Amino acid sequence: MLLYNKWTMRIGFDLDNIFINTPPFVPKTIIERLYKERDNGILRYRIPSKPEQLLRQLIHFPQMRPPMHDNIAFLQTLSQRKQDTLYVVSSRFGFLEKQTNELIKRHKLDTIFDGLYFNFANKQPHDFKNTMIQKLKLDMFIDDDLSLLNYVARRNPQTKFFWLHGSRPHKSLEKNVFQIKKLEEIFS
Repeated sequence: MLLYNKWTMRIGFDLDNIFINTPPFVPKTIIERLYKERDNGILRYRIPSKPEQLLRQLIHFPQMRPPMHDNIAFLQTLSQRKQDTLYVVSSRFGFLEKQTNELIKRHKLDTIFDGLYFNFANKQPHDFKNTMIQKLKLDMFIDDDLSLLNYVARRNPQTKFFWLHGSRPHKSLEKNVFQIKKLEEIFS
């Protein structure tokens, strides 16, 4: 049973590793190395080269990206409440637009969310998400990328951020970032 406040919430969710799993047999550390780069301690994400874009398109086909059934079930329960406004805010780049649209339709996520926002203009993911968090005036945002969450949390102190991660507690969380193991923990 869900416990939550009676007022309307504006809640944003990332897509990958929240509702859509990574490809089977590909370790998360390898995926992170492909996506992120560090330049003098500044958060930056790599815009992939054309050959790498082709590889990523292959591993982003819906058949390679299984749904996270428990999280989708929680989302469906939350959406039935019809009191909250729910958004996807994903930093997927433009070269994945076709695969992303197929995935959204396959899992009927377009029927659950009030808005779907993707980084198809290829901005830096943390800048794109920060802009959307502010534009949508989100009360909560859930993501699996801790460095991104810490970045947006510093710029949005009134928003609660949730880091969906199943491992042991992490010490370097901003004061408005909370670690959760399951989506339903956002209301506990």
